[in-house]
Amino acid sequence: QVQLVESGGGLVQAGGSLRLSCAASGRTFSFYFMGWFRQAPGKEREFVAQIPWSGGNAIYADSVKGRFTISRDNAKNTVSLQMNSLKPEDTAVYYCNARDLVSNYWGQGTQVTVSS
Repeated sequence: QVQLVESGGGLVQAGGSLRLSCAASGRTFSFYFMGWFRQAPGKEREFVAQIPWSGGNAIYADSVKGRFTISRDNAKNTVSLQMNSLKPEDTAVYYCNARDLVSNYWGQGTQVTVSS
């Protein structure tokens, strides 16, 4: 059983920063990737960033490249998303995601609201 628990969302003004964290438990040794997706009201869930669990380069959506940084701590089974220069269009529920060979796992989501 895999559990992903996000934390760190909140309300911030445009131009501000937030840091999201995701704590994973269970079969973390089987993960290939961990990452973040987001879903704004009335829109489909979209990819934000991902990082290989065992090493390698992260990839980002064009909309967040240069502003967001994803990182992992394998010893603590956590993945984080540092979000800088936030824009109102970054407002969404952010979901932690983990993938292994057969499954896709999701956290419950954390709200990020950026005011203009």
